[in-house]
Amino acid sequence: MGTRRKAREAALQFLFQDDFARGLPDESERSVPERFEQFCGFYQISRKSRDYALELVQGILERRDQIDLAIRQHATNWRLERIAGTDRNLLRIGIYELLYVADVPAQVAINEAVEIAKRFGSDESPSFVNGVLDAVRQDLPEPLP
Repeated sequence: MGTRRKAREAALQFLFQDDFARGLPDESERSVPERFEQFCGFYQISRKSRDYALELVQGILERRDQIDLAIRQHATNWRLERIAGTDRNLLRIGIYELLYVADVPAQVAINEAVEIAKRFGSDESPSFVNGVLDAVRQDLPEPLP
């Protein structure tokens, strides 16, 4: 398994945990890098994958409102709060990579999210994640020649 895959999985696990920790007094006082470093120690995240995982986590948390808006717009008939936590955070990772990570091709971002959904999500997760991310991809502006 590649370093970036491991980083995406670590980011998924951190974001999933963060969904439950939001609003807790201790968590709001600590920086994201500090919380992430502690998370990596607890869950033995490899040193090689930490930089990209932290980049994903920080980028997603900084742009969470825009990313969640994209999910709301493209996950037709689904309220964000009703989407399973694993799927919601995989969508956040995939959308972040689609919109903000220039060196990850759209198809790679989608494929990685789908493969991780197969490992961590329900039986329906891969097709759901693929459908939403593909809808987001279709709305991306065409690259300039």
